[in-house]
Amino acid sequence: MEPFYIKALIALAPVVVCLIAFERLDAFKLVSFRDIVLLLGAGGALAAVSYYANGGVMDRFPIILSFRNYSQFVAPFVEECLKCLPIILLFALNRVGYMIDAAISGFAVGAGFALVENMFYLHQFAGGNLGVWMVRGLGTGIMHGGASAIFAVLTMVMYAPRLRASVDRFRWNPLLFMPGLAGAIVLHGAFNHFSDAPAVAMAVVLGAVPLSLFFIFALGETYAHRWLAHDHESHTKLLYDIETGVFEESDAGRALAGLSSRLDQPAAEDLHHYVRTNVELVVKAENTLLALEEHEKVALGAAIREQFHRLHLLERRLGHALVMAVRQHLKFSRDDLWKMHELEQDGSRKRL
Repeated sequence: MEPFYIKALIALAPVVVCLIAFERLDAFKLVSFRDIVLLLGAGGALAAVSYYANGGVMDRFPIILSFRNYSQFVAPFVEECLKCLPIILLFALNRVGYMIDAAISGFAVGAGFALVENMFYLHQFAGGNLGVWMVRGLGTGIMHGGASAIFAVLTMVMYAPRLRASVDRFRWNPLLFMPGLAGAIVLHGAFNHFSDAPAVAMAVVLGAVPLSLFFIFALGETYAHRWLAHDHESHTKLLYDIETGVFEESDAGRALAGLSSRLDQPAAEDLHHYVRTNVELVVKAENTLLALEEHEKVALGAAIREQFHRLHLLERRLGHALVMAVRQHLKFSRDDLWKMHELEQDGSRKRL
């Protein structure tokens, strides 16, 4: 009989190796090690929840649902609905900016789910042969990661136009999550339909999922660069216009001047500083992303942290209504706010 540690290695290592490989391929390195650990933990916790959820559904309908029918038609729906929750939360918190980090975040959730599920099976069926654990590790594990990555990527595709529109025009639409969820369920259900030919299912998943994600990475990096370069040019021009006074003659400049005229002098000065600080920080965020794309080192230190401290102080002084008005007139998008958040996180971690 094969040693237990060999079975554990085969069952658990492939999905971890894939996750590490995908993280290394990300030119922007936007998903930190801490983020990956948290997403793995979330996926693992949801695997435990799904164990009880699946058992509860099967106990409730024992006559209608055989184990085979349940695994093919119901389990994919239950498990993918659970696995999508952390990814939806990331979108709600505006923590996903590009297709690449969406794919890595999704795969991390699925990897955590697969690790806990396979550890449970190792405990329950330790006597299984190497073939069983090859299918679990190289097939089921990669499938779980791939299904969650598909959900995250398709959701990013559906929401991308809204994320790049002015933040005041952004609206959530739950229906935009449905294509990604359907794709994840279809992949999971198709894999489970090959229960009589597990080696075939393993081979298909092992070939299709990594290749698809590599393609997504290449495509996502191209579009990310295009959007980033366009935004950087636009925001650099905006900063130049503010510095030279041209901005004051624009529609946005006149609108903000109108707001400023209704404020007392200290508040009007705060508004002026807030406008300039926002544009300076979004330009610095884009400079940082462009440097990361070229694998260049970026020095982020006390100056960035001080500038963000001043920004948040101005936000508290001005209040929510004026802050939103500034963002609206500057035409800042959720994508711009995400870039600034990433810059602030990088500055606080001093990791670049």
